[in-house]
Amino acid sequence: MIDLQQYGYTETEPPPKNALPGRVIELQREQYTVVTERGEVTATLKGSFYHGAGTRADFPCVGDFVFLQYNGSGPSRIIRLLPRRSKFSRADRSGHAEGYAKTVLEQVIAANFDFVFILSSLNRDFKIRRIERYLKQTRQSGGQPVVILTKADLADKAPLDEVRRAAPDVPVHAVSSLTGAGLGALDEYLAPGKTAVLLGMSGVGKSSLLNALIGREVMAVNAIREDDSRGRHTTTHRQLFMLPSGAMVIDTPGMRELERFGAETQKQARSPDYRRAACTEHFTCKSCGQPVAPEGAGSRHRNHCPHCLSSLHVDDEPGDRASACLGVMDAIGVWVRKDGEWAIIHRCRVCGALSSNRIAADDNPMVLMSIAVKPLARPPFPLGQLER
Repeated sequence: MIDLQQYGYTETEPPPKNALPGRVIELQREQYTVVTERGEVTATLKGSFYHGAGTRADFPCVGDFVFLQYNGSGPSRIIRLLPRRSKFSRADRSGHAEGYAKTVLEQVIAANFDFVFILSSLNRDFKIRRIERYLKQTRQSGGQPVVILTKADLADKAPLDEVRRAAPDVPVHAVSSLTGAGLGALDEYLAPGKTAVLLGMSGVGKSSLLNALIGREVMAVNAIREDDSRGRHTTTHRQLFMLPSGAMVIDTPGMRELERFGAETQKQARSPDYRRAACTEHFTCKSCGQPVAPEGAGSRHRNHCPHCLSSLHVDDEPGDRASACLGVMDAIGVWVRKDGEWAIIHRCRVCGALSSNRIAADDNPMVLMSIAVKPLARPPFPLGQLER
């Protein structure tokens, strides 16, 4: 039998009949590994859980405490998520870049931790501003931030004073997982029953630090790129590990960009910049990167970039700005409408939808002509047949 108190569990309410409490220690796609008093079990969400959860943030993540229906011969079923005392979230734009996303969701990275270890390596990719961004997000999580400067063996002198000036109320430590230097200073945070989560970009040494704290290799380590000192992804999913000291560490995949989830990101999602500016204001083309002015189009509306002729799939019906796709639309052809007006045929890279937009007065004539003559450059039959 496993004592769940060693995993930080404190009973605040009795579990339902035929249910066990547990802590999520690993998540891969929709499959959970949960530690219970009967050991580690594989679990999935009960069907009713999907209907009861309001958003993705209500789904369990690594570090969460749950109630589950135990199954000794197959996957157990998670039936309830227990209240979180801390969580680390970031904005999830579902793969879309800023300005393209119609909605911004909350993605919970880890939960129920006491400390947030913000890792930054002392190599050429060291940046104070990045540490400050992580600190800003961490202060809303409910955990105590601790800055850890890794790979101290690569630096003649660790910039501890510089980091402390940027975050005077945050502990800062320089460590080397290779030599073990400075690791003893982390003992005060790794007491039995305490949980720390590791955050940082790929290549900062999260996996190496975890291996050093456990005393054996539990995570593979990849070399960083020589040209920019940045790492390759080693950790591909979130996982909780028990240390010999009785403390727990949650390892997370490297995050190249970190965006805080909150009122600001939700506001951006309601009115993305391109969707506001697509018709009448100055904007920057998301495809070619060139600035576009509303003047010169010859009408009140501008439906595409006059430089590369690309558009965005923002409409279900012309002008309604209701599309959930938001993919880039390529100009693939030119045609003449019944009224004699020339128009560009656009096709969405994401969903394949077709639309036509009138040619603007300032559209690039060379790009237009290249599209118009493309069928002649690649005819479906030998041109010699025309003589017959």
